[in-house]
Amino acid sequence: MKVLIILFAIFISDTILAELLKPNPALKPNEVVSIQLNALKDNNNPFLNAGVAQTWEFAHPSNRKYTGPLENFTKMMYAPSYVIILDHTDHNIIYVSVRDFIAHYFVEMTDKEGNKFGFTWTLEKVREESEFKDCWMTVAVSQPLPLAKSA
Repeated sequence: MKVLIILFAIFISDTILAELLKPNPALKPNEVVSIQLNALKDNNNPFLNAGVAQTWEFAHPSNRKYTGPLENFTKMMYAPSYVIILDHTDHNIIYVSVRDFIAHYFVEMTDKEGNKFGFTWTLEKVREESEFKDCWMTVAVSQPLPLAKSA
């Protein structure tokens, strides 16, 4: 019986993780930012920290060296600077610039308490030979810039 439960748990976790979107060279940089933000907006759907896991999928390999593995990245997302991103209520992605291999966006975000913050979101196209070659992936997200306090 225990073996069946363990096999079922492994099957379910593999199925859930398979639902995460993966980097793809066809995705544009603004689409990558949108995928990440929409996942973080509803962080615990369809499973605990699904938004964090989805965001990790699009973390650039150079970023993963400093923020990974996923368990460390999850802890970082719960630090005071970034926890406001989790389960935020609204965001607006503003184009700043896109060049051959680097893209910059400014993200206006409203947290659960109604406070507004701004972040710079930077992506790079992976140029090294790897499973991510030619995919846009996040290399940096700035510390939050307070824009407005809730009334």
